[in-house]
Amino acid sequence: MPIEITMPRLSDTMEVGTILHWHVAVGDEVSSGDLLADIETDKATMELQSFDDGKVESLLINEGEAVDVGTIIATIASEDEEPTADNSPSSSDIPVAKEAEAPTATVHTPSQKQYGGPRVSPVARRLAEEHGVDLASIQGSGPSGRIIKRDVLQQVATEATTCETTAAAETTKVPQPVAPAPIATAVVQPLVASSPWQQDRSVPLSNMRQIIAKRLVESKQTIPHYQVTMTFNMDPLMEMRKTLNVQLAATGIKLSVNDFIVRCCALSMATHPEFNASFGGDCIHYHGPVNVGIAIALPEERGGGLVVGSIKHADQKSLRTISQESQYLSKKARETGLSPEEMGDTTFTISNLGMFGVDNFTAIINPPNSAILAVGSAVEKPVVRNGELAVGHEMTATLSLDHRVIDGAMAALYLKALKELIENPASLLV
Repeated sequence: MPIEITMPRLSDTMEVGTILHWHVAVGDEVSSGDLLADIETDKATMELQSFDDGKVESLLINEGEAVDVGTIIATIASEDEEPTADNSPSSSDIPVAKEAEAPTATVHTPSQKQYGGPRVSPVARRLAEEHGVDLASIQGSGPSGRIIKRDVLQQVATEATTCETTAAAETTKVPQPVAPAPIATAVVQPLVASSPWQQDRSVPLSNMRQIIAKRLVESKQTIPHYQVTMTFNMDPLMEMRKTLNVQLAATGIKLSVNDFIVRCCALSMATHPEFNASFGGDCIHYHGPVNVGIAIALPEERGGGLVVGSIKHADQKSLRTISQESQYLSKKARETGLSPEEMGDTTFTISNLGMFGVDNFTAIINPPNSAILAVGSAVEKPVVRNGELAVGHEMTATLSLDHRVIDGAMAALYLKALKELIENPASLLV
């Protein structure tokens, strides 16, 4: 019996997956760990690997096709098994070709031409189709030589320049008749040459974008949001971070401001259990482990969007461990995608746009969490310290809260505890 490859559940909320690109063709030999396909889930674009050795017997789903989790999408003949003569689900599905006509392929049997070739990100593939770029002529600069968005745009620009140069050369070769000088008129030239993106177009929502839109609307419509904001003196934390990073330089570890925020939030949650809780309809669920989620923005070559990586038991981990886990989750999310385990079981989320220079913003709660902290940048500005005007760093952070679980007084007490930790960071080291 052939080995059946089914659409896997790649996230805790995934119900449907889309085959973006097959990396194998019928007849290819594969080994355990080989890349089979890129699959778009409700949260990210992820890679599907083979868990068996054998030969690809059939590919049952076309690129761009969405199917339910558990649907058979391919079959592999094991090494000790001879593949069937045809690669379709049933030999009766193959129409009989007339003697003078080329044989007709079924839609369930993609060819090597259709699915072979270089690895290409979904965005890069769409751009290449829009501009008629031959992907075989591009050397990818992404992970493992993958062709990404910037590679296609560079090729588009190169081809445009080549066409302009050729046209100019041809014009130079042809003698032009002398004509009477025309009356001078003002010619309006564009200040900046238009880019490939400056054109009217409609781009279908990816599966992940559809799910993000659906869940955020549900969050705003079903959760009674309210916000509470507080400003923090960041001078002590910034000074400690600078000192620790000098000491850790030899290890290759560099602590970020967000690493400190994660630990501060986790320790505050441990003493304010309502921030480690979720609404259960007729009850409130209080969770044991303190699992802090960090929002990670994905690059356009992975479809864009946002995922939340989970730092488990964050209240029990050091700054160094939190930093290492945060960097690992961010890198893996942007390159290959996070597993359901790496995204699951968060009880509180931190969204940090301060690293991009944003001073202040509000965020939408990530269900089933009851709170999310929107972190702005640590801004150097005139401040009052000990009754005197000085220059110092201040950061503004805003909590979005579920009023069914957390009321205003609880929010104020949590922010007070958070402020105490942030402004006295020595306590984070013990």
